[in-house]
Amino acid sequence: MEITAGGLLEVRITPADVGKRVSVRRVEPGSGGSPGFTDTVGVLTSWYEGVLLITRKDGRTVRIAQSALVAGKVVPPAPARRRGPAASFEELARVTARAWQPLESEALGDWTLRAAAGFTRRANSVLPLGDPGIPVEEALARVTSWYARRGLPAYVQAATGAAGTQELLCAELERLGWAAEVSAQVRIAALAPVGDVDAPAAGAVRLTRTPGEEWLGRYGKVGDPEPARRMLVAGPSVWFASLDGGRAVGRCVVDGRWAGFAAVAVDPAHRREGLATAVMAALARRALEEGASAAWLQVEADNAGARALYDGLGFATHHAYHHFRAAA
Repeated sequence: MEITAGGLLEVRITPADVGKRVSVRRVEPGSGGSPGFTDTVGVLTSWYEGVLLITRKDGRTVRIAQSALVAGKVVPPAPARRRGPAASFEELARVTARAWQPLESEALGDWTLRAAAGFTRRANSVLPLGDPGIPVEEALARVTSWYARRGLPAYVQAATGAAGTQELLCAELERLGWAAEVSAQVRIAALAPVGDVDAPAAGAVRLTRTPGEEWLGRYGKVGDPEPARRMLVAGPSVWFASLDGGRAVGRCVVDGRWAGFAAVAVDPAHRREGLATAVMAALARRALEEGASAAWLQVEADNAGARALYDGLGFATHHAYHHFRAAA
């Protein structure tokens, strides 16, 4: 199907292009009755009964009536970022998973069901890196039952915004009534500049292999400390940083070329004093000594303060991920 609109604009996409990255323009009523145009770029995740679903890089799904289209074409994947290290989605997904390990896991085809007594969504959600081996709807029913037996809500962690991410799965989850509760960015950077940053307080940061009471108190997201401690120390090479009796803390996991930063927290009375930067610099220097060269971290999309800090340290967004919760 190819429709010509206005002589120059053409709709050059069809339902056969589901799964491809597209750019479309649609007409919408404007102010004063005059029409306006809106452009959307993303993965075409569905085309059914005259409605297109396009999942944008940020994970938001846009619904467009076929009758409103005035132009559309398949576009090549977004060019790979050259700021910082090169990395595929699958590599990062596996590295980040090893750095935040559950207490219990079970395979469902290529999916991994993870549980950690409810400590963080990441450790209590499905990591769907591939095919579950059965229809998705049946797989999700098994997922829901698995978490219910543990007294936990069922979550699936799915990613958007990079080559090889899971826009089609996100659309299927939405279709089946799963709701995206939290979205986050996975960011990457060269490690050496993080270690080289001018942070005089970095020399006062104390590094340990286990989190102490001051560390846990500042992190502040621990309900039952026993499962939290077990999970936090798991990983290839884990370091905990604490500055000035717990005024600022952080965690880093070194895994080959990667150093993953997490749990960076600062006493609210001492924010904007460079303490988070000092903690990250100290952890980065340790990771460099262990042979790492690249850095990653995860930050919730609505955490403007943290995003600004990481912008200043050279971190760029690689992809986004979203935690979808089963309908009640």
